[in-house]
Amino acid sequence: MQREPFISKTALLKRYRNHPERIVNLCFVVVLIFSTLLTWREVVVLEEAYISSQRNHLENVSSDFDRQLQFSIDKLFFFRQSMGEAIQTPLSFEVLRNAVANFSQLRTQPNWQLDVDRRRTLPLKGVSDAFVERTTLLVRDDSRIKNELSAAFEVGYLLRLAARPDQVEKRVQYVSRAGFYLSTDSLGQKQDVRSLYYQCVTRPWFTLQSERDNRARGVRWFITPAAQSPTGERTITASIPVYFDHYWYGVLAMDFTLEAMKKLLLSATDGYEEGEYQLYDGRLNLIASTEATPDTVGQFDKRELAQIAHAIESDTRGGIRLTSRFVSWQRLDHFDGVLLRIHTLEEGVQGDFGSISIALALLWALFTAMLLISWLVIRRMVSNMFTLQNSLQWQAWHDPLTRLNNRGALFERATALAQECHRQEQPFSVIQLDLDHFKNINDQYGHQAGDRVLSHTASLITSALRSTDVAGRVGGEEFCVVLPCTTAEEAAVVAERIRAQLNRKEILVKKSTTIRISASLGVSSTQENGNFDFEQLQSIADARLYVAKEQGRNQVVSREADKK
Repeated sequence: MQREPFISKTALLKRYRNHPERIVNLCFVVVLIFSTLLTWREVVVLEEAYISSQRNHLENVSSDFDRQLQFSIDKLFFFRQSMGEAIQTPLSFEVLRNAVANFSQLRTQPNWQLDVDRRRTLPLKGVSDAFVERTTLLVRDDSRIKNELSAAFEVGYLLRLAARPDQVEKRVQYVSRAGFYLSTDSLGQKQDVRSLYYQCVTRPWFTLQSERDNRARGVRWFITPAAQSPTGERTITASIPVYFDHYWYGVLAMDFTLEAMKKLLLSATDGYEEGEYQLYDGRLNLIASTEATPDTVGQFDKRELAQIAHAIESDTRGGIRLTSRFVSWQRLDHFDGVLLRIHTLEEGVQGDFGSISIALALLWALFTAMLLISWLVIRRMVSNMFTLQNSLQWQAWHDPLTRLNNRGALFERATALAQECHRQEQPFSVIQLDLDHFKNINDQYGHQAGDRVLSHTASLITSALRSTDVAGRVGGEEFCVVLPCTTAEEAAVVAERIRAQLNRKEILVKKSTTIRISASLGVSSTQENGNFDFEQLQSIADARLYVAKEQGRNQVVSREADKK
């Protein structure tokens, strides 16, 4: 009958317990993870602070830029307010009345011009009635035209006063639906009046100011290509409609050159030299940049522009990361566009944030290096201590000659195994073994020969056992074998196998001298009386061992019936 293998809880714990090296490794991995997380947390905090500072810088720049534009936009609203008041209550100056009266004589001419005093006000230039009648957008209402002409002269006076060489605006003009206009640069204009007027009334900044297209009657921004500009350069136009008494008279427009917008941007970014600022219109067309040359301007591909456009749609301010660049953006209050701040990785590394981040990285690397060195040293120390502890423990539990359990270790382990078998209701057996005539071997061949016999006997016993069985040396030439989960019959088979192997093999004790040994064995089991007390079982097996000796040695006695 094949014996069932038995593994005690103690053996399981010993087999699967963590070695000290693993505990040391775990501790250092935990420390490394926490140090990395703390360093990363500091980097994240620094990054958030950096992003916040960049957004604050951008907000300051956009506020300054808006404030400069607001001055121009306020002037535009002032001119419209003045135009409305002048239409409602025109001045009764004779010079104005004479100029308005002259209009009736000039209105049929293809090109005409009304002057009052060029040193005080701007001239009015216009087209014929026939030109106005050819389009539905234009209308010359005789009941309103006189007041409008008088109001235009008054606004021309204000525009003449506001026109300065150092002003931001390239030109300010009023274009009427009644077929005339006035402009701050009209004095030096040599282009044909009809051509200029036609260009004005066909531009989006004029046509999209109707009540249907601009119900709020607010400022609208438009970009005029260089080919369509009177001066041949690309311009930005801010325009507002002039309404009075539910009637659309015309449009006041203010042109800015790209160079002027760049000067405003450079003025707003004075003191914020780090990073590049870019001004875009509502359709993300680049207007101005703080970079000195076009080659150094940060460019975005179509995919990046699409990402920026998607981000801008959701909020008035924010930021987005594009590969190695971080772009923060802010919508402007007085301009239909957005201001971007581009900060590259290289600039970030060279700045305060980069210096602190590099310092943190170096500190983390230094700490990690010291941690690794400490780990190696401590792991080596723990390994040596563990090896020494195991060696001392092995020496305390084992017989140094036979390498089997000594008496104390055997009794402790056997007692635990007997209790475990008792709980699991499994049989438990004990074999007691004593070598025959061992004293004669020591006397005849010496103690070295006796030691060889003992070591050989221990090796044969071990080879006949399972991994869960326990064997030990309990006396000079006396051995004990503990067999958990083993019946009396199975134990007797094991004992007989051990006896036969010992008696069958010869042992070399001296040069050219071999001997054959024998042993007497006694077997006891819990199946006989249900007693799981190991000491009693060992005592019973020992008594049967002496019975075997009395019956002639070299035999196994396992039951009372075996006694003769």
